[in-house]
This record gives sequence, structure tokens and C-alpha cells, in this order.
Amino acid sequence: MPVLFVINPGSTSTKTGLFRDDTCLGERVIRHPDELLQHPDGLGGQLVFRLAALTGVLEEDLARTGLTRADVTAYVGRGGLLHPVDGGTYPVNQAMLDDLAANRYGEHASNLGARIAAALAWPEGKTAYIVDPPSVDEMFPLARYTGLPQIRRRSAFHALNQKAVARRAAAELGLDYDKARLIVAHLGGGISVAAHDRGRVVDVNDALEEGPFSPERAGTLPTLQLLRLAAEHQNDFTRLRRLINGRGGLYAYTGTTDCRRIEEEAAKRPDYRELLQAMGYQIAKAMAALAASLEGRVDALVVTGGLARSDILMGEIRRRVGFVAPLMVYAGEFELQALAAGVLRVLRGEEEPRHYTKEESQDASF
Repeated sequence: MPVLFVINPGSTSTKTGLFRDDTCLGERVIRHPDELLQHPDGLGGQLVFRLAALTGVLEEDLARTGLTRADVTAYVGRGGLLHPVDGGTYPVNQAMLDDLAANRYGEHASNLGARIAAALAWPEGKTAYIVDPPSVDEMFPLARYTGLPQIRRRSAFHALNQKAVARRAAAELGLDYDKARLIVAHLGGGISVAAHDRGRVVDVNDALEEGPFSPERAGTLPTLQLLRLAAEHQNDFTRLRRLINGRGGLYAYTGTTDCRRIEEEAAKRPDYRELLQAMGYQIAKAMAALAASLEGRVDALVVTGGLARSDILMGEIRRRVGFVAPLMVYAGEFELQALAAGVLRVLRGEEEPRHYTKEESQDASF
């Protein structure tokens, strides 16, 4: 049975999982010291110390389970910010590493996933993979239009967890993912709501700049009011971006992104309850609207992510979307399992691996 070591770098920690076939033999969370995260060389400077920490964890987990490095079939990293690609499993190649090392399409901790996986795999003559990176773009042409030809809608969303949960929901419905029509909402620090049409995400909000507001992001904003706000801030792009992505959403109203804390306070603060209800309303409205993308033929609505544990939020969503289709809820995130599952589909011959090629011209970064 295949043995996989899975790597999911985050902004302050790295999660790992050791898998034998579908079974997780152990998950770990490595928290990195602040002084190392503030490396003068930025994200690239974190590669060495993260790799060293991961190597130690790998050796410990292998010893604990009676395995050796020779038993590891492949290494799997979380996909980073790449140019738009189809969903699927990609062997890491030099073109991919070049784009990630240069942060060509944006800088994010996930850019280290493929680089760490390759650093572990290639010296051993093994393959490193990524699965469903956040740059997955399967939107159909009509979904890309805006009211200005200079601006087009982009696909930037939680592709890994979205597709993993969509596959799980389809299986529970007795359907293959490539036959199912689903609307999936991922509710985390950012929120993405997507129409999955027989294996492809044909429409989705860019989770960085549109859609429902989230714990730290403002979501879609009225255009003219946004322009006036920009003028008040002397059109300072960096400052405005931080206001919209990082200090927007729940944080802008409460000073915290902790939804659990806000829900606790909502018991004695009606304004906090209304705020969560408003977020639920926006999510429900986005989910119902995407039924049009599927021509009204929706097998199920699916909600996932950490915020799916909020009673107030989910109560508002349930109340408003029941007329569309049955609602299925998978609270939490399943990224390590999704990374392993994507590679296993390739190793079993259930899915063809994709090939990443360098893009000639660079589009706007994420």
C-alpha cells in the first residue's frame, strides 16, 4: 500500500500527515518561532528551517510506525499561488518551483508546499505532488464578465477543501463527482461559494475580493462608496488592501476574527447576533444565486469550514436555502486528507496526473 507524507504550510505553522493508503497514521502541527518567521529574505528564507523541522517530524513518525524513508512512496505539498489551472493532481516540476520561488502570482505560505515536498522527494528519486491549488480556474465564459471590459472576474478560492468535500457529498448521495451538481460554501477566514457542475467549478466568488464578508475580509462592496473611501485614504493601495483583506468583515465591527467569541457575546449583545445573521444572510443569498449557474438542477447544498460550527450562522443559512436543495454540513477542514486522496487517485489509475507549464504572460497576482 502507498505511504504518503503530506505537508500543509500555513502562515505561522506547518501541518503534516503520514498516510498508509487511506489511513492517517498521525497528524502533527509544527508551530514556528516568530523570530524565524520574520526572516529578512521573506518567505524564501523560511524554507530551510521549515524543511529541517519537517524532516525531524518525518523521522519520528516513521520510527513510531515501524517504517523507513524507503517505504515512503511520494511526498505531497499544499499547492501555492500559480497561474490559472484545471483542478487535479500535479507532479511538481521545475517550472512550478520557479514560479513559486519567485512568488510570481503572489506571496503566501502555501507557496512553500511544493518546494518542501520536492526537497524531500527528489534526492530520493521520488515524485512530489500538489493537489487542487487555490488557482484552480474552471469558470465558464459567461461567469467571467463584469460591467467593464478592463476588469474580469477571476477564480481564487479554497479549491482543495471545496473539491474534497464535494466528492464526499457526491459519494454520500450515491453519485460520482463528475456527475453531481452541487453548490459548496467554504466558511473560514475567507469565504468562497462555488457551483460544481459535473466535476468542474463553473462559477465561484474570488475569495480575496468579492462574495460574502468573512471574519477578516470585507467581501463585495458598493463601488462608488469604495471609490470615495479610497479618496479619503489618498488612494493608498497597500493600506486599503489591508483594510479590505485583513481588517474587514467581522473584525471591522468587533475588533476580533474569533467567531466563537462573537457568538458567545451575541447572547447579551443583539448587535453581534445581527452581525452573524447578516453574514449568514449573505452566504445564503450567494448559495441560492448560484442555482442559476446550474439551471436550477441542484443535487445538494454543501457547507464546510470552521464557521460551519456556528449555531447562529448556520441557523440563518438553513432558514433561507432549504427551498433550493437538501443541505449537507461538514464542519471543519480536510486538507491533509484531500491532499493524500488526490495522489491516491493518480497512483490507483483512477485519475490522470496533470502537467504544469510556465505561462508566457503574467496576469494580475492573487
